[in-house]
Amino acid sequence: MIRAPRAAGAARQRGISFLGMVFLAIIIAFVGVVAIKVLPTLNEYFTIRRAVQKIADSGASSVPEIRRAFETQKQIEYSISDIGGGDLEIDTTGDKVKIRFAYDKEVEIMDPVFLLIKYRGGNR
Repeated sequence: MIRAPRAAGAARQRGISFLGMVFLAIIIAFVGVVAIKVLPTLNEYFTIRRAVQKIADSGASSVPEIRRAFETQKQIEYSISDIGGGDLEIDTTGDKVKIRFAYDKEVEIMDPVFLLIKYRGGNR
């Protein structure tokens, strides 16, 4: 089968249009703004988890001692601001101390739009 040669301007164009590019840029910018606002809350969550694990591994066994140790960690770690020692759920029954926490964080995306993140964690 012999193909006829194409005319100079008849080549098929491929790619994204200008409007498609603008739409893609808006989506990428929105995802970037959300990520910038959510990452500090993730940092705080992992800091709280490390502090709780450190307290559990330290051998603290009474509820007031654990709460004091958490408040001390809170003073050392500047990023912990959403919970305090009183917000911890502490179970001292059994051979291992179980420390759990849960809190909600609202992140403002734009004035009427908020993102609600529910964090939960504890020691292993």
